[in-house]
Amino acid sequence: MNGWLGLLRRIPRRILWPGVAGATMLTVGGLGAGAIVRRDPLLSGTVLNAIRYGHGHDLAFMVLFAGLGLMVLSWVRLGRMVLTGEAGGRVVALATAVWTAPLIIAPPLYSRDVYSYLAQGAVALRGFDPYQEGASVLDLPLRGNVAGLWQETPSPYGPVFLLLGKVTVFLTGDNVIVGAIVMRLAVLAGLALLVWAIPRLCKHLGGRTNIALWLTVANPLVLALGVGGVHNDILMVGLMAVGVVFVLDRKHARGFAFIALATAVKATAFLVAPFLVWVWAARLTGSARQRFLVAAGTGGAVFVLAFSAATVLAGVDLGWIGVLKSQTPLLTWLSLPCMAAEILFYSIGTHVPGWTREGFLGFFRAAGLVALAAFLVRQWWLAREGGVDAVKRATIALLGACLLAPSTLPWYFTWGLALAAAFAWKKQGVAVLAGISVWMVLITLPDGTIVWRWTYDAMNPWVWWPYLAATAAVGVWVARSLLQPQPQLQPEPVAQTAEASKVVGGTGA
Repeated sequence: MNGWLGLLRRIPRRILWPGVAGATMLTVGGLGAGAIVRRDPLLSGTVLNAIRYGHGHDLAFMVLFAGLGLMVLSWVRLGRMVLTGEAGGRVVALATAVWTAPLIIAPPLYSRDVYSYLAQGAVALRGFDPYQEGASVLDLPLRGNVAGLWQETPSPYGPVFLLLGKVTVFLTGDNVIVGAIVMRLAVLAGLALLVWAIPRLCKHLGGRTNIALWLTVANPLVLALGVGGVHNDILMVGLMAVGVVFVLDRKHARGFAFIALATAVKATAFLVAPFLVWVWAARLTGSARQRFLVAAGTGGAVFVLAFSAATVLAGVDLGWIGVLKSQTPLLTWLSLPCMAAEILFYSIGTHVPGWTREGFLGFFRAAGLVALAAFLVRQWWLAREGGVDAVKRATIALLGACLLAPSTLPWYFTWGLALAAAFAWKKQGVAVLAGISVWMVLITLPDGTIVWRWTYDAMNPWVWWPYLAATAAVGVWVARSLLQPQPQLQPEPVAQTAEASKVVGGTGA
């Protein structure tokens, strides 16, 4: 404990405390500008309820954005220390823990998804089939806080996450506020798994631990959108990263079991499994065909057993696989098929009788899925030598899934970030990733609206072009700040413990 306290004192105040203040301001501002409950039992009937409407809401909005700015500033300053080798992996992990603490009790930020998670858990807990029924079968308040688009939509998530939802609702009942905090703790478990996995991934993939941790767990994209938004993607990514570590450590069966658990949170994690088959096969003896069949058969059996155990424990069936096919995708320009459909329809299609926006979206989304399937197969085949290259191809596959999916949200890019960050990056590459990460946070408004999600007036360039230009400018500033040569930062003049000297002065690799 004394070692960690000494290490905390060694982190310059100009780096640590703006992030703490920023996270606190996110929490306070989120009470009025976040994805708040529609009938807040804590604020209703009090003077604080004024921050949810009119000028009070505008003030809360400004407080939240100012807090985000402070978090980004602290993150960039820490990044400079990381790139110069002044801050090791433990410094990054400790700063992340301090910045995250105020967010634990924050209202949901940047997304209303947690209300859907709670409703889906309640549907299962109360005897309905969550893969057949949506939140509409529930009473208030669990139903009332779910976005209208998802009221009739069954759960698209796997048995592990439904079990978490059931346990949460069992413990918290209809208290949506406490339920959201409990679900956030489950997401934080994913963040803790990343902290454990990333140093071990770096040993195999060649990256520096301090840079990889800074790009992932300390990243505002992960903290503000992932933790603040209570997204199950963070839990999925944490389990997936642990699974990859075990496979690289030659604990293959254990690794496939964790990939199964990650898939039982969100189906995206399954994309990694075929690539890890090549990693396992490359270490066996015999012909290429024999090695592949043994690795695929054994890995597949472990996967099925782990997934089946989770399904039985959750008390559900495999109906979610069918639900995935029938999900109504959101319309966001982060999806390349959506972007192409929107641009071409409004530039060409509106001038041709009979051509419809829905027709363009349907065609390009279908084309995107075909392109994605071909892309995934190609990356998988190129990974057949196994080893580090197979993990690299899996990372590229996750990125491709983000870009070519029928709909894409900013936090989807955390899927491949943990694996990508563990590779060796040049300073310029780190700066680009940082700039893109901040830009993705800024294009997501605190109530969960995404600037590039089309609305009735979104074709008016005065509505969104100035904001997009401003957010892009901030991303460029972040990247340039990391690339500028900086004098070495002087730590606070306090007694230096042996632990602090070892960690702060090291690279963390």
